[in-house]
Order: sequence, then C-alpha cells, then structure tokens
Amino acid sequence: MGNKHFLTDLDGTLLHSDASLSPFTINIVSHALEQGVVISYSTARSYISSHKIVSVIPWKYPIILYNGAVIFDPQSMKVIGGCWLDNKTTNEIIELGRALGQIPFLFALDEEDKERVLHEKLIRTGDLSFYNSRPGDPRFGELPRLECPDSFRTLIVTYIGLLHELEPLKAEVEHRFGNRVHIHLMKDAYIENHYFLEFSHSKANKKEGLKQWAELVGCKTGDVTVFGDNLNDLGMFEEAGTKVAVSNAHPALKALSTLVAASNDEDGVAKYIDRVTGGMSSEAIDSTADGEV
Repeated sequence: MGNKHFLTDLDGTLLHSDASLSPFTINIVSHALEQGVVISYSTARSYISSHKIVSVIPWKYPIILYNGAVIFDPQSMKVIGGCWLDNKTTNEIIELGRALGQIPFLFALDEEDKERVLHEKLIRTGDLSFYNSRPGDPRFGELPRLECPDSFRTLIVTYIGLLHELEPLKAEVEHRFGNRVHIHLMKDAYIENHYFLEFSHSKANKKEGLKQWAELVGCKTGDVTVFGDNLNDLGMFEEAGTKVAVSNAHPALKALSTLVAASNDEDGVAKYIDRVTGGMSSEAIDSTADGEV
C-alpha cells in the first residue's frame, strides 16, 4: 500500500451534486478506514451539518470544519484545535455590513465549545434559503441586534447574497483589515445565483488546517493526498504532496493538481482511494482518458 493519508473536501468533491454520499463511496471509504488507511475530511460545513450527511462512515481521525477554523475529534467529540477571530474585529465587520444593508450569520463556539449560529430576523432570500435548508438545527438563535457575546469565539462571519451586493463589503473589509482577516468569496452550490462572503481569522483556512491535521495524525503535509473542487481548497493544494482535483473542479484548482479524477457524481474520490490502496474493487476504476483517473 502506498500513501495512507487522505484528506477530502465534501461538497462538490466527496458528495454528489445533491449533497449525498453514494453507497459505493460509503463502502470504499469505510473499508479503507477498517484497513488502517487514514482518511478524513476538510469542509466549510459545521460538524452538525456535515455529520447529518456523512455519519454513515465511521470517521476515526480529526476533521477540519468551517474551512479550517475548527479541528474536531469525532471520537472524543471535542474541539482540539483551530483559530478564532477576536470579538472586536467580529463586531466591526458586522457593523460594516450593517452600513451596507446586510446582516450576517455569526458562527461561533460558546463557553462549552458548542456551535452556535447567531443572526437577526431573516428577511433576505439567501439567508432564508440557508436557514430553511437546516430545519430544526439547534445551533441557530435570533437576536434583536447581532453582536458577538464576550464569551463566544468567532469561527466565521458569513454574508449570503448576490455578487454585486457582496463585493463592496469585501472591498471595505480588505481596506480596513488587510491580511489580518481571511476573506473567502465563493458561489454557493445550492442557492441559485447567490454567493457566500466569509470572514475569519487569518489562519482559519484549509491550508493551515491541513498543517494542524497532519501534525495530529503523525505525518508531514507532503505525505497527504488531498481532494477538492473549489477555490477554498486552493490552500490544501498548495501544501499537500499529492493534489487530486475532481473533473468538475474550478480551473484554478486543476492547474495546481497532480492529476484529475472522475467527477464527484462519478465517485472520483472513492475510485482513486480504492485504486491506490488496493482496496475493495479493482473493477471500480474507470479507464484513464485525457489525464483523468
């Protein structure tokens, strides 16, 4: 067996386009874990959100959440690493958005390390779509006026909107804070024509998350194979030894990739893992074509 350390993105990469796991992927990843292969995931999602989708796989190793803001141990159910934005900066960003007529979702950890999502009354299309896609989610709490409580640790300040609405706020935060804040603007895969504009600690990104993860599982970042599809995966691709883009990935990611695998809807990640680990199904791998595996 060759490389035994794998870290994959979820949405658009391990998950199908309908945000589901295929039976094939479940079987391949679960079997590899049973055989001692170190596999985990790095996602923009929270633990609750990701767990609802991928809990059928018996994850053993630390997982990277909120694009690197949190490192979480799925066995002890404890936060074991991460980087949080200070409250002063958080509240300044909230007020910058307010001045432009936009109110974010505030993702934070409370005093007991529990995930919380604070917001004001929801009226915008993107915000309502995001909230309604998570019925019964215990993290959400409405405030009359949003601000970060003193005892909370900010993971991400997230604005959802149309591109022309978010670009002025992005520019203002860049001007005000420079590289002291990590900024990520990405088209949403599920809300039509909407984008996510996220602000977090300067080291709350997947590149730094990969560094922490590698140390925790006892390997070097150069020993890790990563999988991704979108711009928030660029940091992982810059740092990892082997970088596998799924065929539906953003061109910028493909440009950094070691190779291109089959698409997320064709179980590209699981097929690659199965092939390089000598796993369950030698027939599961599509024949290579045009540089894809």
